[in-house]
This record gives sequence, C-alpha cells and structure tokens, in this order.
Amino acid sequence: MPLVRTAPSVETSLAALSRAAQHDMSCACGPSQHRQRGDNGLWIYPAALPSGQRVPMLKVLQAAGCERSCIYCVERCGGRGPAASLAPDQLATAFVDLHRSGRVFGLFLSSAIRGGAVATMDRMLGTAELLRKRHAFRGYIHLKMIPGSRPDQIERAMALATRVSVNMEAPTAAHLARIAPGKKFDEQILAPMRQVARAIERGQFARAGQTTQFVVGAAGEADREVMGAAAWGYRDLKLARVYYSAMQPIAGTPVADRTPISFEREHRLYQADFLLRSYGFSLDEIHFDDAGALPLHTDPKTLWAQKHPERFPVEINQACLEDLVRIPGIGPRSAKRLLGMRRQHCLRDVGALRAAGASWKIASPFVLLDGKPAERQLRLC
Repeated sequence: MPLVRTAPSVETSLAALSRAAQHDMSCACGPSQHRQRGDNGLWIYPAALPSGQRVPMLKVLQAAGCERSCIYCVERCGGRGPAASLAPDQLATAFVDLHRSGRVFGLFLSSAIRGGAVATMDRMLGTAELLRKRHAFRGYIHLKMIPGSRPDQIERAMALATRVSVNMEAPTAAHLARIAPGKKFDEQILAPMRQVARAIERGQFARAGQTTQFVVGAAGEADREVMGAAAWGYRDLKLARVYYSAMQPIAGTPVADRTPISFEREHRLYQADFLLRSYGFSLDEIHFDDAGALPLHTDPKTLWAQKHPERFPVEINQACLEDLVRIPGIGPRSAKRLLGMRRQHCLRDVGALRAAGASWKIASPFVLLDGKPAERQLRLC
C-alpha cells in the first residue's frame, strides 16, 4: 500500500516559517534586542515603532526554500528542510487569531522567492489585502518588497503596508554581485526604493516610510562604504531607518567556514548611523581608520569629541540643542530635557545630567556646569 503523506497543519507551517524568518534581522531594534520563542514555536520580536513604543511583532515568511543563491542565506537554492509555505488566506487568518488573543501587535512579512519574484510578491500582497479588507486589520504591517517586483506591485504595497523595505544587503553593485549573484542592484534593488522615495516626496506614502538592511562583512566591504551608502540612502532615498546585520556563518552555505563578523562592529555601525540620522553629523565627521573601519575601542561620537578639543568643554546652561547633542553621553531626548530644566533654574552639578537621563559619567569630561568643570564633581561622587 503506498505511503500517504499528509499536508502539515497551518500551525506547523506557521512555526516553520517564523523560524525561517529569524535570519532576516531587519525588523530588529539594534544589537541589544533579541527574538523570543513564543507559543506554538513562533518567534516573536520586540520591535520599536516610529513613536518609540516597543511591541511584539510576528516575523514570518510567506514561503521558505528560495530559488535564489545568495551566499549568506540559509534559504538559498531551496533551503535545507521542507519548503514550507502558507496561502494568503491561511496566513492572514493565523495572524488575526494571534493578534486578537493579544500575543502579537503587528506583522513583518517577507518571503523566499518561489515561482519568480512577481508571483511571490502577489502572494504577500494577497495576505496584506485580506488583512486590511476581509479582517479589517488597521494595525502595523511591514511588507518586504521582493527584488524584481513590478512597479504596480510596489504601489500596492505602499497602499496596504505601514512600512515597506528592500534589503540593499551591500553598499554597491560590485559588492552585491559577490554575495547575491541573482540580484540586480539598480533594476531590482534601487528602482523600487526610488519609486517609494518619489511617493514620499509627493506626500503619497507618509506612514512609517521605507527601510533597508546591510549584511555586514559578507562582501568584504569597509565600514566607510557601508556608512556612505547609508548616508546617501537617508538623503536621496528618504529612508526612515537602516539596519545592520553582522554576517554569521551558517552551515550549508558558502560562508560556513568564514570567521563571524563581530557584533561589536555591528554596534559601532549602529552608533555611527545614529550620528547621521539623529545627531546632525555628516559622513565627513565620522572617523574611520586607514582601512575604512570604525575603530572598535571607542564609540564614534566620543572619538569625534576627542579629535575636536576646541569645541569643549560646553557650558550646559548656554549651549543650543545642536551643541548639546554633540556632547558624548547626551542624546536628543536628554538634551531636550536639559533645555527644559535650565528654564526653571541654573544647572550646577552632575545631578542635573543624571536627572535628564544623560550618561553623566561619559558626558562629565566634556561639559561645564555654571562655569565649573563637571569632571571635578564626578571625582567626588
């Protein structure tokens, strides 16, 4: 009697697809945020919304087992295990059940490419369409735009999603060719990103914008090249956020025998990114060594301050917001708190830095409080 194979249940497929999505880190919140295994084997991610609120996000693939051959990806060339997939109605219903039970807040949906980029994107759009129309879900949806999707599909993604993204993976076409030979940098990666940027400029996509991700170290690129691409993306592609994922060798891929890229390098890239995105720094103000790498021994903001002694110490009671955020240990939020506090009274001791939420031990050597060096007060603490 022939063996009859039964199709896996929706729950089994959903668990497999959420597990497969863990290698795509572009909805993480930086190196300090970690995924958590939740009910039914699902991986739930702590994601930061544009408002700063942290929420549980279901990150899942529509299908696993990719046709492409990206050297860093475990899903390459069909993947290592059974090629799980869910139809749009199955995935939409499963997500709504999780959302209504309070286990997840929103959805991050990507997919391995199966049956071509256009067919793959159609299935993802089908899932989002069902969520918005049949299930009346008005919450957060992040849609990956599959490289090779048609312009009309990108338009539909913007109409349905809260945020969209295409992973650049590498800073230049030459670098991308080394790690993802099946992807065309200009036509498949940059073209949809430019389409979204034009929509943002026209005010036609003003939700949470678009993001991208770099696989750090996979193509042998220098940090200067990565940050140069990020700076260009923020300026010309209207990116809301860039994510950095240190390449980790995965068994069964061509990078399996490579040395893993340190998470400290990834962390330095995030710090430099914050300088570009939130602190008003230009790329030229970020220090790289002769090889184009961000030094690991000191964070890039402190390194800038050390190389510009003429700018310090800064009097906390007189500095403008732009000067306050240049002080190591003081970020945009703590700088704004300091501005509010000094309207009430003169700030005279390091307790003010602490109360504002600044990293006061880091900031103290670079500031004056009512004309007095804060570092002297720090020695007495």
